[in-house]
Amino acid sequence: MRALAVSISLALGALAAPAHAAAPRQESADEFVARMNVELKDRALEQQRASWVQATYITDDTQTIAALANDRYLEYFTQAVEDAKRYAGVQTSPATARSIALLKLAVSAPAPKDAAKRQELTTILARLEATYGAGKYCPPGANGAAADPAQCRNIDQLSDTLAKSRDYDELTEAWREWHTISRPMRQDYARFVELANEGAKELGYADLGAMWRSGYDMTPEQFAVEADRLWKQVKPLYEQLHCYTRGRLATKYGADKVGPHAPIPTQLLGNMWAQQWNKVYDLLEPYPGASDLDTDAALVKQGYDAVKMAKSAEQFYVSLGFPKLPETFWTKSMLVRPRDRDVVCHASAWSMDTREDVRIKMCTQPNYEDLQTLYHEMGHVYYYLSYIDQPFLFQNGAHDGFHEAIGDTVTLSMTPAYLQRIGLVQGAARSQEALINQQMKLAVEKIAFLPFGKLIDEWRWRVFSGEVTPAQYNQAWWALKLKYQGVAPPMPRTEADFDAGAKYHVPGNTPYTRYFLSFILQFQFQKALCDAAGFKGPLHECSVYGNDEAGRRFRAMLAAGQSAPWQDTLQKLTGTRQMDARAILDYFAPLQTWLKKQNKGQQCGWDGEG
Repeated sequence: MRALAVSISLALGALAAPAHAAAPRQESADEFVARMNVELKDRALEQQRASWVQATYITDDTQTIAALANDRYLEYFTQAVEDAKRYAGVQTSPATARSIALLKLAVSAPAPKDAAKRQELTTILARLEATYGAGKYCPPGANGAAADPAQCRNIDQLSDTLAKSRDYDELTEAWREWHTISRPMRQDYARFVELANEGAKELGYADLGAMWRSGYDMTPEQFAVEADRLWKQVKPLYEQLHCYTRGRLATKYGADKVGPHAPIPTQLLGNMWAQQWNKVYDLLEPYPGASDLDTDAALVKQGYDAVKMAKSAEQFYVSLGFPKLPETFWTKSMLVRPRDRDVVCHASAWSMDTREDVRIKMCTQPNYEDLQTLYHEMGHVYYYLSYIDQPFLFQNGAHDGFHEAIGDTVTLSMTPAYLQRIGLVQGAARSQEALINQQMKLAVEKIAFLPFGKLIDEWRWRVFSGEVTPAQYNQAWWALKLKYQGVAPPMPRTEADFDAGAKYHVPGNTPYTRYFLSFILQFQFQKALCDAAGFKGPLHECSVYGNDEAGRRFRAMLAAGQSAPWQDTLQKLTGTRQMDARAILDYFAPLQTWLKKQNKGQQCGWDGEG
């Protein structure tokens, strides 16, 4: 899945700082918050540079530098939160009260007060991320000889096999190989959970999961109910898509490999984690040849490289009234994989100095998926640039799902008509067959993702709470994969494996519910923007490219940052204070009707469904 960068709340989680300065005597709450905004902002550049270098030049040295920077910040942060306690019960302005509340939530992994434990935590976090970033499968040499480095395969190469091969055994082997890289993480991760939970409890939370769920302007319990409500809205559509997909895969691989009421073998869905199924669209295409929008070929033929693709994304935002990107974006971003070193290729956007030094880190290839990823990551970049005038503690999305939804909202406007307008397709077909193909192509990205987006953090919430112990990590992981996604591993798994760690966001300690929420919100945002633009047709035909009114409302939402509860920000754009998946159902109504007809007489669902 294209991803999405770490939002500023996570960036705060590693801000480097020297020892915490002594708070002035008789400092009021307003003065304290003003000082925090200045000091955190002043220290952002050092840490972000350390993290950037670690991610774009993985060595033992950069790993150590990043860990030390993180340790210095966490020492500062721990003292800052301790200082904030003196204002408990004190009457303050709403902005000051909100700032103090957000300060407690400004890290994704709070460290214990104990200095040795804090250093241990930061070292583990750096090591986990480096292990993932440098992960490769190297087949053992013959007769006990050392592995040949030329035979090693990294995540890009193994993912390419998952995407392109249609050989069952080859797919199984590629999946198995990548999932060996996470086994060494297991002990480190268990210790990380202990340390981060201790830090969360010192801040007054039951555990780290409860702390994460407290970042949504509601109680942790209320938020868990809200996430379940949203999933139930979209689950029927996912089940229809799953049923259709299983039938097509059974036709390809045989009923002995894909049973009629069994979960789908995860390696057959074109993605290492089965989180999106667009890479097997060729097996799922409803009407072969109907409106074949071969944008990959067009990108290559027209000489699109990483810079030209990023320029295309920039131009869309400029058409909505956003400014052109600073020149430093083009000189400091990493848009292609370097040839001479290991890097974390997982796509992300960065705000380096909370002002104009914004960047994207990505190993771009000239294909449509990466073009969409750049449009998505550019959403983070323009969110960063939009709220630079907010105080530092408000420099974030209204909630973390907002940050992820911005760029994806824009990708919904990459309609066939828009792609024709910018010259990437020739003639956007309007037949019913073409429409179903287009909706299927998007559904295997957007709808297929939803259960995966929910289960990652549900697994971690249970781990953080102690409901799932280290002895149950893998069993619990696959129980949730079965319950929500209806997929199964290609081979027996044991507790010697640590399959959750084979997904970047687990060793990278990036909360994941944001992505689930963003896939709900992006359709809700798109409907509101299309209404603002005066669009009257079906939602799936709307592109707001170049629309002044839609751009004005979009920019206003982004400029607010996290200065108000997300319900207020959402209401100003959409007219409602509740996240709602009905816009997804509106968008995909033609496909859902078609799927029900195709699945008629089939036994949908799967054994072990929750």
